[in-house]
Amino acid sequence: MERVLVIDDDVELCDLIVEFLQPEGFQVEAVHDGREGLRAALSGAYSLVILDIMLPELNGLDVLRQIRASGELPVLLLSARGKEAERVVGLELGGDDYLPKPCSPRELLARIRAILRRAHRDSTRIPASIRIGDLELDATHRTVTRGDTPLEFTPIEFQILELLLRSAGKVVRREQLAQTALHRSLDPFDRSLDVHISNIRKKLSTHPGALDPIQTMRGVGYLYQEPAGESTS
Repeated sequence: MERVLVIDDDVELCDLIVEFLQPEGFQVEAVHDGREGLRAALSGAYSLVILDIMLPELNGLDVLRQIRASGELPVLLLSARGKEAERVVGLELGGDDYLPKPCSPRELLARIRAILRRAHRDSTRIPASIRIGDLELDATHRTVTRGDTPLEFTPIEFQILELLLRSAGKVVRREQLAQTALHRSLDPFDRSLDVHISNIRKKLSTHPGALDPIQTMRGVGYLYQEPAGESTS
């Protein structure tokens, strides 16, 4: 059963969406302000978010920015009829689709199913296992091995390493790593990301003299450099 999160301060509308979608096979939960909605969206518990643009506590567009900074969770935007500028900005920020309010329940259902079909097709293209040199990360079982040696990482370290490996050979910006793994932005004096990177480096160095595969791009981010002659699979 797909889990859908509705973030909208219109309680009556949320109740109508829940009543309509649940018989169609969806498990639906609703929250009514932006900050609570963002926390729920970043929990990893939902397949899709229905997001109102005008929200108390945290604007819907700001919620969308932070969802997009942390991943590809599908987002269907709800916008007041006639607010074209908001819809355009929402789509440019990474919204998957939008509907004007009030909307037809059947059209809402059709849009949700179309977005989820696209998301499922895209997810099948992302390999669950990443292998670079003698290092292998299994995203399904959340394991990392170097040769025959299992390596233990905390959940945050695992997320950082996975993002670096999937982008091997390319710089991953600090802000993207922070949003994905820490679910927050970094202030100029926050060194928590650097501490996690340092711990990952220590765990990857399984023998003396091993080259550090994680390069620091000062002021920008980090890059996982593939060993010469090796390729990602």
